[in-house]
Parts: sequence; structure tokens; C-alpha cells
Amino acid sequence: MTNQSSVQFEDSELASYLGSKNAQALEKVFGYTTVGDFLWHFPRRYVEVGELTPIAELPFDEHVTVVAQVVDVSQRQMHSRRGFIFEVTVSDELSSGGQELKMTFFNGYQARTDLTVGTIAMFSGKVGWYQDHLQLSQPDYAVLDEASQADPRPIPIYPASAKMPNKRIRDLMGLLLPHLSEDNLPEFLPEEVLGSHRYPERHRAFLERHAPREIKHAYIARQRFAFEEAFILQLSLAERSRQLGTQPAIARPRVAGRLAERFESQLPFDLTVDQLQVGDQIAADLSQAHPMHRLLQGEVGSGKTIVALRAILQVIDAGGQAALLAPTEVLAAQHFASIKKMLGALAEPGLFGEGEGTGVALLTGSAKTAQRREALLGIASGETGLIIGTHALLGDQVQFAELGLVVVDEQHRFGVEQRDALRAKSGDALPHTLVMTATPIPRTVAMTVFGDLDTSTIKRLPAGRAPIQTHIVPMQLSGYRQRLYSRMTEEVSKGHQVYVVCPRITDTAAEQGVLLSTYDEPSGQTMSVEAMTEQLAGMPEFAGIRIEALHSQLDSVQKQQVMDSFARGEIDILVSTTVIEVGVDVHNATLMVIMDAERFGISQLHQLRGRVGRGGLPGTCLMSTWLDADHASVLRLKTIESTMDGFELAEADLAERREGNILGVQQSGRQSSLKELSIIKDRTLIEQARNHVDALMKMPDWEEKYPRLVEIAGAWADESTKEFLNKN
Repeated sequence: MTNQSSVQFEDSELASYLGSKNAQALEKVFGYTTVGDFLWHFPRRYVEVGELTPIAELPFDEHVTVVAQVVDVSQRQMHSRRGFIFEVTVSDELSSGGQELKMTFFNGYQARTDLTVGTIAMFSGKVGWYQDHLQLSQPDYAVLDEASQADPRPIPIYPASAKMPNKRIRDLMGLLLPHLSEDNLPEFLPEEVLGSHRYPERHRAFLERHAPREIKHAYIARQRFAFEEAFILQLSLAERSRQLGTQPAIARPRVAGRLAERFESQLPFDLTVDQLQVGDQIAADLSQAHPMHRLLQGEVGSGKTIVALRAILQVIDAGGQAALLAPTEVLAAQHFASIKKMLGALAEPGLFGEGEGTGVALLTGSAKTAQRREALLGIASGETGLIIGTHALLGDQVQFAELGLVVVDEQHRFGVEQRDALRAKSGDALPHTLVMTATPIPRTVAMTVFGDLDTSTIKRLPAGRAPIQTHIVPMQLSGYRQRLYSRMTEEVSKGHQVYVVCPRITDTAAEQGVLLSTYDEPSGQTMSVEAMTEQLAGMPEFAGIRIEALHSQLDSVQKQQVMDSFARGEIDILVSTTVIEVGVDVHNATLMVIMDAERFGISQLHQLRGRVGRGGLPGTCLMSTWLDADHASVLRLKTIESTMDGFELAEADLAERREGNILGVQQSGRQSSLKELSIIKDRTLIEQARNHVDALMKMPDWEEKYPRLVEIAGAWADESTKEFLNKN
């Protein structure tokens, strides 16, 4: 039987197996039209019969399972918030005297549909106490018929709706499962890979996932499907990397005695071991006749820009041009100023590829007409070797003489289409690509999202970087609150500068509404840039201190003026949103105050505090919060307080995140096609899959040996997934 039979079976219309009425219902509720769609509608959990507990013997504060009949239902509105409480009273015939137990469901739309008087169901939950009686709050349940009451197997609980309750889903799945066989769902993972983990074959895994004999079999089947997705994803990325290696690029080897060597000789400091090692990796990549695709990650201030500049000069020495793409105009302008300063006389252009230096141009959306015309001319003629800019570099008017290298700073801030548009400007030969990020990336995310990029890491900070002390400030204590403001004035009195970061711009109700819908358990009215600026200006101790605001609602010219003034020391305290999170580099800034710090994520907080202590002066980060010390969000702040290791914090950040756009959902404009694999929970599976794929790709005849795997991998990555992988 060929793999085509599997594809045909999974692509078959549901009506062929379930009848047109049932198929139409599934399509209306879930959008499912094929057998494969419905087969991958996996249970979210299982209720296991085990040893049932009589109601009269329920232990308080323990998890129990009971089988009981609904004898009464009621509904009442909640007073403190919108919604209703649906209460169910059940009776357990196993206990003498017909003992009763109450069940409580908040906004229990599904329970209201399923649990009518007379219904027999299995309930599973933790025993609590309410108004002098025991109850189960929000229990899991499964409605039982006579057959299932006699069947000791675990009962699957599916994602359901009022129009498609769990029992109906189980019944429909029961109609479909008898059609599954090894012939129409043949295995495609290599036998040795499957055997090494003792995973069931594919058709058996579907059966065990939907109708397990024991609950352990369901979880083994779940592992198998998660591994399958990890394996196919890693195979797609590996194949993508292999294809990139066959595409043409112009080799840009080091050229002795030119700009790169002259630049290194004039540096006033020694490069770190990490910078030299990573630089050698990049230089070797650039010397190849196929395109480099490398991810460069390192802490804020670790010297990524120096490493990138060495690569840029190597490409210019070899006759190419380089484009540095920045996410904001502020950061693009700062890159332009700092690189011009580092290059000195080497930023004075001669004839392209022959003179003493090279042109460096800045191109942003707010550039004036004359400045823009001059930049475009230098780019097109080749006189300008390095072009720094934002999305403006993607415009049709921008024509490169010979684009050899694209450096993307903070890659996650650009859509894949935008990056692809710039890369397309290089003609037939692809440019080399270097992606930089100051956000440490956990290993599994790097393997999954950046699996087709080689990764280089700068872990050690350059000598001279001052330590940053981080402290939580409990704002409900007036002494701490006053000390927060005193620390600001103390730093200013020493001639230093201060950042104050707020989670939002204004106090408008609309913006507050957006904020409250974005974060869990809001701590009330949060501080805004507008309110903080006004508050500081009205406090006597801040009289004579120069305070300015910076946020995204300012136009690009205003933002640049404020940042330039802060960089020149003309502003003492900059009150800002996270617009300063990436790339703003002011060496005289020594204090970072983050208001309502619980509103920010771990990686974001780490990025923010990296803005201080960059000029050899000790830095301090104060994270304010009105929450109690034992609140979960404060525990997260304590994690930040306890370590400066960005990679350790990245793992902690990943551990607390919900599954979501880690695979680039926002960039690709679609939901991830992964159904079982969790980047957060399945780290071990991802690493195992990567190792198996690496071994597979080393086999010269693997495609001939595993044709089913090739076909399945091609069918798995739908067009939008392929587009995402190709452009990422």
C-alpha cells in the first residue's frame, strides 16, 4: 500500500463515513471537512473511572471521581461581575440514603446543555466547602450512557461547544475509528526512530489517542504525535537549509590590507574571545559561494554591532554593499551615528572598492527629499558601501549596485515579507544574511523558529561593563515610594541621567481598556507617561530638573529630537514607554525606573535594564509594583532581581508563556499548523527530533529509502507554512 492511500484517506470527505448531516454539523461548528481534520481533533484530557468515591465518603480538599445522577439544576446571576453560576445537584446511588453533592459551573453554557435532570455522568474535581456543604467547583465531567457506564476505559473529554457536546463528538468518533487501519494510515517515520522511543505505529496511535485502553496509552500516543510534528518540522527546516546551501551567492573573503584590517587596527580596545570566535565563524561563511544565514545573539552591550561591522567591511572590501535594517528610525539613526564615529576617516568614500574608505548612508521614511536623493544616488552608484535604514530600504526606488550582505537588527520586529523584499534586491545571487538579536533565545526556540540558521552566541560582556543592581520597590509602602523618587534626584545631582519607563502613554479610558484586556489580574490604574511626567514636574524636589517624555505617538522628528537631546545630556529624566527598549545607548544614564513592572515580561524587563550601566558607571534598575509580595507577578520580578544571566531568564520567560506566536504566527498572519507539539512543554522531544533528522540527512540515499516521509513532509507544510519558512 503506498503512502498515497494515507493521503487519500485523510483527505476523504467526512460525509463518506459519518453521513452528510453529521459532516455538515462538524463543518459548521469546527470547520472540519475531511477525515484528517476530525482525526486530529484530539481530546484535551481524559476522565478515568478508577475507584469511584461514594459521596458520603468524600475527603475534603482532595481530587475525587464520582458517578452520579443529576437530580436538580439551577442558575443565578453573579453580583460582582457579568455572567451566571450554573449549579447542579447530583445523587450517588452507591451511598446509603441517597447522599447529594453540589457542582458549580461559572458561565457553564456547556454544562447547562449537557447536565439535565436524569443525566448520569462521571464528575472529577477537587472537593471544596461552600455554605455548609461539600461541592465540586468547575469539575471535569463526562456524560455516560449504559454502554460507557459498563466500560472501565478512560473517557475522552474533547474541545466541545453547545452545538457539538462531548457525547456527540465521542459518538461520531466512534463511527469513524473502526475504519482506521495500517493500510489507510501507514507509518512513515523511520522504523528505527519509532522503535528507539517505543512509540506505537500511526494508525494504532490514533486509536489510542481517541479510545485508549488505559490512560497511559493515551499519553504515549500524544507523545508520538508531538514527536511526529517535531520531526517533520525539523526535517522541513533542515531541507530548507540544504536548499539554501545549493543556491548561489558571491563569495566575499577577507582581503588583506583593506578597510576591515584598518578598522581593527584603530580600535581603542581589544575584542573579546567571544567576539573574535564569532567573527571568525561569520568570516568563514562570507567566504563561501552560497549564502550565509546566521543568527547572532548576545546580551545588550555584548558587542554585536562591532562583530557585524567587521563582517560589513569584509563584504565591502570584496566589492559588495551591505544593508543594515533597523526596526525604528531612532535605532537606525543611532546605528548611523555610532558606526560613523567608530569608522572615523574610513567612512569617507573613495571610488567604490578602490578608495580609502566607503560611504555610509542613512535612509528612513522621514528623510528630506534632498537627503533621500543623495542617499539613493550613492546606493545605486556603489559609492555608498553601507546603507542603514528602516522599512524605507524596501522601497522600489532603492536600487543597489551590488548588495552582498543584509544585517537585520532585532529580526522579530520585521515581517517576513519585508525582509524578503530587501533580499530580493540582490539579483540572481542571494546576499549573505546576518540576523542580530539582543533577546537571548532558548535552545528549543532557536531550533524551532531559527532551525535553518546557524547560530552564534556572544555570552561574555566586554571588560569595563559596570554591574547593574536590580531591586523591587513595593509602592504600597510610603517609605519605599519616597525613596524611589529620592534615587532619581540623587542620580541627577551626580550629573547622571535617568530613564523612567511606564506601561502606557496616556490615562484615556480606551487605552486603559486595551491594557486591562492584555494582562491578567490587573493591579488597578497603572502609571502612564503623561501622568508620570506631570507628577514629577509638580514635585518640589524635581524643580530645576529637566524632564521630557518620549513615546510612539510623537512623530519621527520629535522622537529623534528628544533622543538626541537626551544623548547630549540636555535632558535629565526621560519618561518613556518601551520605545527605548531596543538600541538606545546613552552612557551617562545610570538609573532605570520601571513603573508597574509586573506589566512587562521577563525578557522585556531584562532588555530595559540593559539600557543603563553602559558607560563604565554602575547601573541601577528599580522595578516598582503595587502588588503584594506573594503575588505570582511579583515572584516573576524576583526572578529578574536574582540574576543578570539573560539565557537563564529566557528559559524562565519561555516556561511562563502561553503557547502562541512563538512560531511566528504574527509574522505569517496565520495560526500555527502544529496541533500537538508544544514548544514550551516538549523541549526534550524537539531536541530528540533534531538529532534524528541530523542523522537522517547524513544518509546519502535517505530520500530514496523513505519516499513516504518525503511525501508526508511535503504535504504537511501547507503553502503558508512553506512561505513562512522560505522567507524567515
